[in-house]
Amino acid sequence: MVRGLLAVIPLLALAAGCNDPAPPASEEASPVPETFTNPVFSDNFPDPGVITADGKWWAYGTNNPAANVPVMTSPDLAAWAPAGDAMPTVGAWADPGNTWAPEVIATDGGYLLYYTARSSKTGRQCIGVAFSATPGGPFADDSDEPLICQADEGGSIDASPFRDESGKLYLYWKNDGNAIGRPTYLYGSELSSDGRKLTGKAVRLLRNDAAWEDHVIEAPQMVRKDGKLYLFYSANAFDRDVYAAGYATCDGPLGPCRKAAENPILKTSPAAAGPGHTFLVTTPGGQTWLLYHAWPPESIGSVMPGRQLWLDRVDWVDGKPVVNGPTADPQPLPS
Repeated sequence: MVRGLLAVIPLLALAAGCNDPAPPASEEASPVPETFTNPVFSDNFPDPGVITADGKWWAYGTNNPAANVPVMTSPDLAAWAPAGDAMPTVGAWADPGNTWAPEVIATDGGYLLYYTARSSKTGRQCIGVAFSATPGGPFADDSDEPLICQADEGGSIDASPFRDESGKLYLYWKNDGNAIGRPTYLYGSELSSDGRKLTGKAVRLLRNDAAWEDHVIEAPQMVRKDGKLYLFYSANAFDRDVYAAGYATCDGPLGPCRKAAENPILKTSPAAAGPGHTFLVTTPGGQTWLLYHAWPPESIGSVMPGRQLWLDRVDWVDGKPVVNGPTADPQPLPS
C-alpha cells in the first residue's frame, strides 16, 4: 500500500506541470569559496609597499613612464586598480625618473611617504620623505635636502618605516654599496616623533655575507608577530632568477639580528622568476600574506610586462614564517 502511494505521487506532480522540489537545506551543496590566481596585477609594478586606509588597501610602487609613485587600490589584496600618481613632483633635492621603492605610514594629521630618488648634488640614489593628508596623495617633499644620503657608501635606498608597540618610529634602509663595488648593509635608526628626521646613530643590522645573497642585500621590512621581531629582506641580482627573499629575527628594533638558517624562504619557481622585495601584511581576519614582485620566467629583465605583483599566504610554524608560494594555482581570497 505504501509502495503504491509513493509511485502515484511523482505521476501527479508531472501531470500538474510541477518542478521537482528543491532538496532540503541540509543537502544543498556548500558554496564554493571565492578564489584568486597569481599574478594579482599582470602589468609592471615593482617594489610594492602597502597600507590599509579608508576601508581598502593601498599599494605604492617604483616609478613608471607615467608616474613617480604609481599607486593602486584593492578591496581584498587580490583585485587591484591603478589610482594615479601619489607624488607628481619629487623634492627639490632630487631629479625625476628614478623614484624607487616607496613606503607609506600613517601619522598625525595624514601620511608620510618615504621614497628613493636621484640626488642632483651627489648623483647617487638617496632617501626623502613627503607628506599628504590622504593616502592617495598628492605627497609633497618640502625639504631642500634628502633625509638620508650615504654617498660615500654608494647611496641609500629602500626606506621602510616601522612603528613599534611602544609607539616609537623607526626607519630601515640599505646602503647602495653594490653601485660602487662595496658591501651592502641593512641599516636601522629611530625616527623623531613626527617621522621627518633620524634621531640617534644609524645601526648596521645585516650585511650580504651569505652565499645566496651574493653582492646585494636590500628591501628591509621590520614586522612584529606574536611578540617577536622579524626583519624580512631580499638579496642577489634583481634582474635574474637568483633574486630571492629571506628573514632574520631581532632582539629589538635596532637589533641585534640573526639570519634564519632556512633562508631563502621565497625563490624562483616554474611560474615566477626572481621573486622578491616582499611586503608582509596582516588582514582583519588575522591572516598574514606576502605581496612581492616577480618576473614571468620567459621575460626576465623585461620592460613589459616587467615585474608583476604576486600574493601568497604566510603560515607560522614554530615561530618561523613559511611562504606558500610562488603559487600559480587558484587559492582562497584573504579573509
